[in-house]
Amino acid sequence: MSIARFWRETPRRYNLGGSRCGNCGTVYFPPRLVCPKCPQHRSTIEKMAPFQLSGEGEVLSFTVVHDPAEGFEMQVPYVLALVRTVEGPVLTGQIVDLEPKDVAIGLRVKATFRKLREEGKAGVIHYGYKFTPATEPGSARSPRGPAEPVRANDVPARDKAPA
Repeated sequence: MSIARFWRETPRRYNLGGSRCGNCGTVYFPPRLVCPKCPQHRSTIEKMAPFQLSGEGEVLSFTVVHDPAEGFEMQVPYVLALVRTVEGPVLTGQIVDLEPKDVAIGLRVKATFRKLREEGKAGVIHYGYKFTPATEPGSARSPRGPAEPVRANDVPARDKAPA
């Protein structure tokens, strides 16, 4: 991906931006141009609207990875989970800030954006979403509070494109 395209897409990268159908109200992540649930797919093209997901959700299923893919050797064991967001879409993501033994189906989580990698010391820094517990460990269903979505303006100044 070119650097210019990377910076053009920055607002979308630091948000859980999806889309919502104006006919049936179904929310999608990633965004879609048409709603596959509506009988007249073509009639939804102009009715799909951008929608910001809250990042809050619940673990539907998970696995603990012990044999990592290349580049993730230092993170094992790590938890990869299916998370149903409060808006409906199911996202796949890593559960962080919690021991694998403390992850359970039904655990309330919230999305957070973390640094994934950096292209050299002066290169582009790539961020992505992961999930952190929205509860205190051991109390899988008592919410700590609403998640605050990260916006492009919240990204540290050193990570933004030069003006």
